[in-house]
Formats: sequence, structure tokens, C-alpha cells
Amino acid sequence: MNQRAGTIKSSIRVLLVLPLLVILTVFSCSAEEKIETPKKDRNGSFTFFDIHSNTIYSKSLRERLVDTLSSDAVEYRSVINLEIVQSGFLQQYFPRLDELNRRLNDPPGERIEHPTIKLMYRWAARKNLPFSYVEILFSEGTRKPLTVKIESIRDISDIIETLSGKYGQPMVAQLQQGRGEIQYWENNRDVFLVAILTRRNERPLFRMIIYYADNLDEFILAEEKKRQALEEKQKREGRSAF
Repeated sequence: MNQRAGTIKSSIRVLLVLPLLVILTVFSCSAEEKIETPKKDRNGSFTFFDIHSNTIYSKSLRERLVDTLSSDAVEYRSVINLEIVQSGFLQQYFPRLDELNRRLNDPPGERIEHPTIKLMYRWAARKNLPFSYVEILFSEGTRKPLTVKIESIRDISDIIETLSGKYGQPMVAQLQQGRGEIQYWENNRDVFLVAILTRRNERPLFRMIIYYADNLDEFILAEEKKRQALEEKQKREGRSAF
């Protein structure tokens, strides 16, 4: 009788413990799956090989780009013009970028050189790439990219298809006088723009540009603050002369 009672008590304990073990196992598996599942980066930017909005210019990055795009040329102070096709296009379709462009070129009509690092590639075809010219512009201060400009005389419909698969279907803007069209994507404040242009010989020319707008804004603000500080210093020194 006592043995039977002990057996019943053991069975009851098993019945009580098993559900708890199942709950702990399910919780453990769920937690493990939650840790291992990668999160989608919703703040990602447009990319071009190793370049994205948070890339930092370095010697090793330049070496990797040479391996990818062939030999380069470098310029350390540059005039910056954000227009990619005809004058007034940014004002019509991208007023925010047009404002940045105006601030970069103020006062108007003057040649204004900015503290930048410009990498230029003209021999990407040696690497079997369809690009006749690539230009990557970095801020000298933050070392972050400001723009990426690409030109091609080859058909890039496969590239546009890749971009559409990655970023969705583009918006389209028609250029004046039948000069071509613009396809573009926007990601947060950044813009990836593809211009499909018709040249005089009727052969197409493709221009692509990535605007890293936050980086541009940061770059311009730093320049404006530096210029204001210099102007204040000159005023103080001028007053101290009398």
C-alpha cells in the first residue's frame, strides 16, 4: 500500500515538473532565436562598393578602391557643384539639394574651393567595369563621403534593374527639350540619381550620383561656422587697431 502511494506521488511530481520543463525549453529556444536573428538596418544608405554614408576615408580604403576601380588621381581642394545635368534641375525637383548647392557656392559667381579629398578613376574598364569615370568626394574634416559620381557610355539597364530590386521602383523626371530622363531613389535624406541623357550623336550617356545629404549638411555647417569665427576675429582685430 505504501509502495503504491509512493508511486502515485512520484507520478504527480512528474506531471507537475514536465509542463514547467516544456515552458522553460520553449522560452529558451525563443530567446536563442531572437538573439541569432539579424536585425534589418532601417538606417542603411546607398552604397557603391565599399562606400556608404558612414564610411571613413583611410589609406586602406583608398587601396581597396584602387584594387576595384584601377589607378586613381587625388585632389585635396575642390569646387563643388551638385548639379548633374541642366542648371535649375535641382531647384525644380530637389529644392533641399539646391539649397545645399547654393550654400556651397556662396557668394554666387566666385570660385570657391572646399577642404575635400577627391578620388578620381578613369580606367575602371581595365577591371571589366562599365564605368568611364568615377569620382568620390570626401570631407577633409569628417572623412565621410559627400557625393559619388559615375559616368558610363555603356548600357546600364542591368545596373538600373539591380537598383530597382534593392531600393524599389524609381521615381522618374523628364528633362527639358527631350534631353533624356532622370530616375531616382530617396533613402531618408540621401538621393541616388541616374540620368539617361541623349547626346548630339544620339548615343546615350549615363550619369549617376549619390548625394549623402546629411554629410553634406554637416560639412557645410562646419565651413559656415569656421567662416563666421574668422570674420569675428577679423572684426576684433580691426577694432583693436584704433
